[in-house]
Amino acid sequence: MQGLESLLARFESLLTRAELLLPAPPPAPDWNAIAFRWRGRLEAVRHPHQIRLDDLQGVDAQKLAIERNTRQFVSGKPANNVLLTGARGTGKSSLVKGVLAKFAKRGLRLIEVDRNDLINLPEIIDLIADRPERFIVFCDDLSFEASEPGYKALKSALDGSIAGTPENLLIYATSNRRHLMPERFAENRETVHGDDGEIHPGETTEEKISLSERFGLWLSFYPFSQEDYLDICVHWLHQLGVDEKSALVARQEALQWALQRGSRSGRVAWQFARDFAGRQK
Repeated sequence: MQGLESLLARFESLLTRAELLLPAPPPAPDWNAIAFRWRGRLEAVRHPHQIRLDDLQGVDAQKLAIERNTRQFVSGKPANNVLLTGARGTGKSSLVKGVLAKFAKRGLRLIEVDRNDLINLPEIIDLIADRPERFIVFCDDLSFEASEPGYKALKSALDGSIAGTPENLLIYATSNRRHLMPERFAENRETVHGDDGEIHPGETTEEKISLSERFGLWLSFYPFSQEDYLDICVHWLHQLGVDEKSALVARQEALQWALQRGSRSGRVAWQFARDFAGRQK
């Protein structure tokens, strides 16, 4: 009996020392924050990028649609997951940040999830399912290859898992691709069979577009015209304290800046305005 007690004591001591080597459990999320990142756990973003919807120019129709959808969501009414696609630098990500700034006081929260972390969506959903806040999972610059595990995780979260999506969660994603996956010309030639032995190549195409179709609201973005680009430049120049006369003079410089960058986008306009205003001051 004494030998058994000694053995149990040694075993208990060993377990205690092993527990000290285990990593501590992650701390609970700071639910006072309005924005989070997923880094194996929910990490609060201490200084979220605040953008006013009124500062986003040239995308009025898209702004109206995403603002209306988000307002329905925070009001507890039916709303859709949103896919924002199109030209780079035209304000897709900024619109998502803008609705956070507008509706944060009404309980809206944003969780940024990288493409490679989408396999953790079920864990994220479990964390926020019983919270009173309304959460948008934000996936920026999203695209997939067919073999990536996050692809099926996102499909299930949007629509298709046996577990229902909580009513306090929506997914907003931006992408330069409407269908989120690379498509090849040969995939449209259903009557031609390649060397890979695909019997129903048309069904492969259907699989690739099925993900984007699970987003209820599609918002498309297009390159800005020259006048739209210049209007955005002038708007940002005014916001940065440049007077009206100087802002008008800057128009020619703004066109040269866009020519050097090979793009007339809202991002390029913002970068020009910062450069010009900095030199003026």
